Amino acid sequence: MGIVEVSGIRVRAFHGCIEEEALVGGDFSINVKVHAPFAKAAETDDLMEAIDYVVVTEIVKTQMAIRAKLIEVVAMKIIKAIQNRYSHASEVEVKLIKHRAPIQSDVNHVSVYLSSKDLS
Repeated sequence: MGIVEVSGIRVRAFHGCIEEEALVGGDFSINVKVHAPFAKAAETDDLMEAIDYVVVTEIVKTQMAIRAKLIEVVAMKIIKAIQNRYSHASEVEVKLIKHRAPIQSDVNHVSVYLSSKDLS
């Protein structure tokens, strides 16, 4: 078993409960870990047997483009889309970071962390 990790996928998206967030958007970073068996990929040197980090990045960008009020919803959709693409993935973890969240405190960012194990 191994892990493919793609960290710091940066996107501009329009998630949030405040209507202004739907209009002006905000900056997000997404970290993804996909747990899967890698023995066959390592033996064959075949990308089709691996978890393609380019595909993972595209899945994240696609799901981030679909507006939601809650970032928990987006994280769950990313997990489900990766599981649909890679049925051999045993676990998918997503950390979705919202930079400069519109709150009345001095914070760098807010984030949610969700694992496919939490969805079972």
